Amino acid sequence: MKAKAFDTNVFKRIMVYTKPYKFRFNGVIVWALLLSLFAALRPYLLKETVDNYIQSKDESGLAFYLGLMAVVLLLEVAAQFYFVYWANWLGQDIVKDIREKLFKHLLGFRMKYFDNAPVGQLVTRTVSDIEAIAKIFSQGLFMIMSDLSKMIVVLIFMFFMNWQLTLIVFVAMPILVWVTRIFQKKMQVTFEVVRTQIAALNTFVQERVTGMKIVQLFTREQIEAEKFSEINDKHNKAWIKTVWYNSIFFPIADIISSLTLGAVVVYGGQRMLGGDQFTTFGDLSSYTMFIGMLFNPLRQIADKFNEMQMGMIAANRVFDILDTSDEIQDVGTIQAQPFAGNITFENVQFSYVANEPVIRDLNLEVQSGQTVAIVGSTGAGKSTIINLLNRFYELDSGKITIDNHNINDYTIESLRKQIAVVLQDVFLFADSLYNNITLFNDDISRERVLQAAEQIGVADFIASLPGGLDYNVKERGVMLSSGQRQLIAFLRAYVSNPSILILDEATSSIDTYSEELIQRATEKITKDRTSIVIAHRLATIVNADIIVVMHKGKVVESGTHSELLLRENGFYKNLYDAQFDVQSA
Repeated sequence: MKAKAFDTNVFKRIMVYTKPYKFRFNGVIVWALLLSLFAALRPYLLKETVDNYIQSKDESGLAFYLGLMAVVLLLEVAAQFYFVYWANWLGQDIVKDIREKLFKHLLGFRMKYFDNAPVGQLVTRTVSDIEAIAKIFSQGLFMIMSDLSKMIVVLIFMFFMNWQLTLIVFVAMPILVWVTRIFQKKMQVTFEVVRTQIAALNTFVQERVTGMKIVQLFTREQIEAEKFSEINDKHNKAWIKTVWYNSIFFPIADIISSLTLGAVVVYGGQRMLGGDQFTTFGDLSSYTMFIGMLFNPLRQIADKFNEMQMGMIAANRVFDILDTSDEIQDVGTIQAQPFAGNITFENVQFSYVANEPVIRDLNLEVQSGQTVAIVGSTGAGKSTIINLLNRFYELDSGKITIDNHNINDYTIESLRKQIAVVLQDVFLFADSLYNNITLFNDDISRERVLQAAEQIGVADFIASLPGGLDYNVKERGVMLSSGQRQLIAFLRAYVSNPSILILDEATSSIDTYSEELIQRATEKITKDRTSIVIAHRLATIVNADIIVVMHKGKVVESGTHSELLLRENGFYKNLYDAQFDVQSA
């Protein structure tokens, strides 16, 4: 798809975000106009000084005009300061608003979106792409407006002073405009490639740093370094292309400017030497400044337009995400109160990928206060049940009810507040233990956390950590063992006081030291609470009220541990015997 030189639709969308800052936006324009006026006044005052006071040796007049030039210079500096400061200030506030809107939008996406979107790419969109949008205002739009207004004011002064010399300048301007236009088109396409390569680089680095343990365990360092080198080389070549175009354009622009200045000086000087009074020394002196003030902005407009294009390309990528409607439909009106905990799956069908069902005609009933264990081979659909109950994904057909209400009738926020999940792979943020347990819920005090830790038997473990609840677990909880992270996950679930508890393989990767603590924690938090336990280690669920066996997305058996063991060649009996034989061996 061919990139547009200037996407007016994207630009209009960006300008919508300036509305809350209308006063500042208009203020930047005023400062730009004042800056143009003060900048053009300096060469004109120079002309007046040379023609009327230097040649006539009028010292008092010369002193007055020098003072006037100093005042104009100070005013120009002040206008430049406020123009740059307000333009950057406005750009950063707009970026803040867009970034917050984008992040809130991402928070509402269903899990399917994140299954398909590379994390590094989303980070690029949320951080560097949005930062590029700020340059539309700080380095692009307002700078272009300032340069254009300066050029217009300069041309007015030049025509007023000497229209014949100005016509020489006019002959050269279309050439520079044409060269600038070609440069701008080439750079726009190149910048699109640059942004793509940056996203690819971010994605690759993010994934490898996150999975560094796998890289090193399987001695993939050399292979990954070569792959990184390949991606980095593409990124480098994309940037080198922009350097190439800049290296061609700016020397050409300088040559055109210099030739124009030379033509003005030669033509005006010859006329003056020939006795023609159509121009003055003051005119020629001021024109050396005016031509620079006219051509430099024109040359810089191309550079500023590049910054603006980078911002436009980045904005287009950000708007693509904002335009994505992949949110879970939160149309429920019932505010979920503490549930009794009766859960029913009725003829539930679900597919992650179209026409590849993971759950097939699932019917399952969980009574209030029961502990229901779900077992089955990998891919049977056990963990999918959690995703569906929490409404991370939408059903293909059928329905799920809690306390006789379809879960779609509850607001998502109130529904999820009543359900706590302990996963096998516990995710902890780079923060204190306390914040990882409460997740910044102000309703959960430190006293409540410590009391809960005592109740489920993990208070001694917390006390053993430097700083206790203030201990920083670092990124993903790397400072803790897997068993310790699991204990924190249990405590996190317990302090939220859920109506329904789900344990997803929560005891499959614990160490010997943590096993007894976790068993005690499990008994405590599941007591008198509807609980669904997805287990790989069958020995941990022998006391469950009901054990449900799944195979290829369907319930194939259900009953108590003792009942299921009585079924000859039953799925559960075969799983149990196989696991027992392995453990015995």
